Amino acid sequence: MKAKSPNSIDVYVGNRVRVRRKTLGMTQHGLAELLGITFQQIQKYEKGTNRIGASRLQKISEILRVPIGFFFENGGSGPIEGETSELNKFLSSKEGLALNKAFIAIEDPNIRQKLVALAKSLAVTGLSEIDGELQDPVIGA
Repeated sequence: MKAKSPNSIDVYVGNRVRVRRKTLGMTQHGLAELLGITFQQIQKYEKGTNRIGASRLQKISEILRVPIGFFFENGGSGPIEGETSELNKFLSSKEGLALNKAFIAIEDPNIRQKLVALAKSLAVTGLSEIDGELQDPVIGA
C-alpha cells in the first residue's frame, strides 16, 4: 500500500511553524516541552506529516507570539503556488533565515537599499526576470 503524501496546506502551516520557531531561536525540544509533546511530534508537524489540530495551533501561536493568521497566507485562504512557495523555501533555509534576521536588524533604510543593490550586483543569472520584483516600496529600492 502506497504511503499517503502530506497535504500541501499541512506542509505550508508546518513550514510557517518552523520558520517562526527558528526566527525566535527556539529548538524543537523547547517548543515540544512547552506544548507537552515530544520533539518528534514537532518534526512531524513541521514536515506536514501530521496535521496540527486547532487547539494545538492556538497554543503554538501563543508560544511563538504570532496571530493564528500568521500560519495561513492571505488571511487563511491557503498557500499560493509559485513565487510564494519559492519565498517560503528561501526563508526556511539556513541562509535565508540568517539573511532575513540580519536584514531586519538594519535600521537605516539607505543601508538596506545598498544591500539590495549589492545582492543584485552579485546575482549570477535571471536578474532581468526578477529585477522588477526586487523593486519593493517598503525598502525604497
